[in-house]
Amino acid sequence: MLIHPWDAPHDDTEWQQWLAVHDFGHLAVNGLEGEPPHVQPLHFTYDADRGEALTHLARPNPIWPALLADPEAVLSVVDDYVYVPGPWQAAPEDPPAHGTPTSFYAAVQLHCRAHIVDDPTEKSALLNRQVDHFQPEGGSAKVAVGEAPYGRMLSGIRGLRLEVTDVRAKFKYANHRSEEVKDRIAKELTHRAGPRDASALEHLQRRRTL
Repeated sequence: MLIHPWDAPHDDTEWQQWLAVHDFGHLAVNGLEGEPPHVQPLHFTYDADRGEALTHLARPNPIWPALLADPEAVLSVVDDYVYVPGPWQAAPEDPPAHGTPTSFYAAVQLHCRAHIVDDPTEKSALLNRQVDHFQPEGGSAKVAVGEAPYGRMLSGIRGLRLEVTDVRAKFKYANHRSEEVKDRIAKELTHRAGPRDASALEHLQRRRTL
């Protein structure tokens, strides 16, 4: 992912706060020889203090042999994306038709080393951490080895602990454009009010003040 200096996060807190509320992404894993990469959509739980992401998948998933052969993987998360028409970005001295269309988006890529979790007790703890994250209000029984209702299901899944070794993050929201152009884009996003336009506008305005 190309990251221009003006699109880079200002500090780790910026991307960590964004990732805390964006917990669905794609895990990319190198395929076995002669195979294309595996790309698995999944929910995950990111723990900034431990520097890891947690998830789990069904035991028949074809990703496991690939991870055993090469545990290096990338967890990619992209959201708050919008299409920006060319006239919105035209410099004040240029005709609107000469503006360059583009995309705005936020993206975080976690480069990881995968650790497969098969021990039933460790798997239970991993699953409970995930449920606590996604369902803080409770309402579901805890996962425990040999106990209903989930104990009998443990053998059908494998846990996955993704040790984060590097992070690449990007917030592409006209950061290098003039204030006049940013004002125009903000006005147009507000007027269009399409899916994710409000989120894109929030990023654009927030990064102007950093």
